[in-house]
Amino acid sequence: MCTSHHTMTAEDLAELAARFAGTLPSQNELTASIFETPLPVPEGQVPPAYEPERYALAGEESGEGTRRRSEQGQDGRRRNLAFPPAPAPLPYAIVDNHTHMDLLDGEVAVTARDALDTGEALGIGAIVQVGCDVPSSLYAVRAAHADARVLAAVALHPNEAPKLEEAGQLDAALNVIEKLAQDERVRAVGETGLDYFRTGEEGVEAQQRSFREHIRIAKTYGKALQIHDRDAHEDVVRILREEGAPETVIFHCYSGDPDLAEICNGEGWYMSFAGTVTFKNSQGIQESLKLARRDLILAETDAPFLTPHPFRGRPNASYMTNYTVRFMAQYLDADLEELCRDIRANSLDAYGSWGVEGF
Repeated sequence: MCTSHHTMTAEDLAELAARFAGTLPSQNELTASIFETPLPVPEGQVPPAYEPERYALAGEESGEGTRRRSEQGQDGRRRNLAFPPAPAPLPYAIVDNHTHMDLLDGEVAVTARDALDTGEALGIGAIVQVGCDVPSSLYAVRAAHADARVLAAVALHPNEAPKLEEAGQLDAALNVIEKLAQDERVRAVGETGLDYFRTGEEGVEAQQRSFREHIRIAKTYGKALQIHDRDAHEDVVRILREEGAPETVIFHCYSGDPDLAEICNGEGWYMSFAGTVTFKNSQGIQESLKLARRDLILAETDAPFLTPHPFRGRPNASYMTNYTVRFMAQYLDADLEELCRDIRANSLDAYGSWGVEGF
């Protein structure tokens, strides 16, 4: 269970934003809607909040987000920017335990409230809004105070650490994360960890130093630790054991093989499955899902990235957790409602209560 320490006031956040991140969205911006009342979300159709024709500024960098995702894929080709259609609502509401509402995508600038309302209509009753640098961590805390369906995670992404170290700003940024981690609506330090896919050997030392500091912060303030682990499983596990893992550890967007799943089972570390578990080339992740203790399974989107099959490459949003969980139930030959009940219970065990009905 996470422990709280104090509440960051709007003035506290504004002061940090002025020093490190520019401007922050206001309470009104985060709770605004383009609808007088929420519209129904029909199955098989793009949710109303994600229809580009509703936005006068479609395609522009607008809204309250911190930045917009590229319109090109890794192959250099223009991506399909249409949001996928809505599935049927889940039979029991769950948590998207890792998402980035501030990272805008597609041809829309969906407000936080409309994103949350859409997710809620399809069975995603609460989220963890995750920071990956100072601006997005500040946004996460602001959003968690604006809407009770949101809890925050704050951190510096491992790929940010070498850039900050080179600029002589890593320690200052870590100090901001430590300040934010003490807020009562911040329940996790993340996403932190190691990423050897995008950062070369010259960045490893800064990544590992940053990771160790994030572990210390999580332990000091009794927060969960959300780990980003890409091509670095052995070092992530080694450093966790060297530093002494926090009480709650979550492998976000679980990317390991069955060996890592067995380690997580033994250590009591959560495995959070994203859209990658639905990909045809993800046998190791799928085998890990089968091995995972049911009390350690979580679900997420990592939106706007990692959209589940068959919509891979298109924009992602919290409502798409629904597709991933449906795949998980089918792959496990499990009852969908029972799996949803387990995921919600695990989420509450990991983060504590959101303070809204059922969560």
